[in-house]
Amino acid sequence: MKIRINKIFPLLILPLFFLTSFAQEEIPDKIITSLNTGDAKVLSGFFYQNVELVILENDNAYSKAQAQQIVSKFFSEYQTEKFTIIHDGGKEGAKFVIGNLLTNKGIFRVHFLLKVEKGKSYIHQLRIEKQS
Repeated sequence: MKIRINKIFPLLILPLFFLTSFAQEEIPDKIITSLNTGDAKVLSGFFYQNVELVILENDNAYSKAQAQQIVSKFFSEYQTEKFTIIHDGGKEGAKFVIGNLLTNKGIFRVHFLLKVEKGKSYIHQLRIEKQS
């Protein structure tokens, strides 16, 4: 019986490893890099046609171009030093991320919602709020 358990156990654990690594890959690296570097142009490449945006005094649904301008203004005023993911989750087709954005003027909480459409991840919601 020991031999069977030793052979079966890795077969049970292996799929969990692949599921975990797959879930981590759902967040495109370019999104994380753009938040780390304050690159609004790269980040906006992941915006859906219309984006729900909450950044400082901006709280509305904006076109992709408008959202890029707002994010660009934010990054020019608050130079990014580091972005760290605190939590992420979701299910097939949708994923959320919560993280901290360290800037030259303080720490901000970042939330964004990704949805997959035609095999590509798009940001549908983005919130950048000052931490108290």
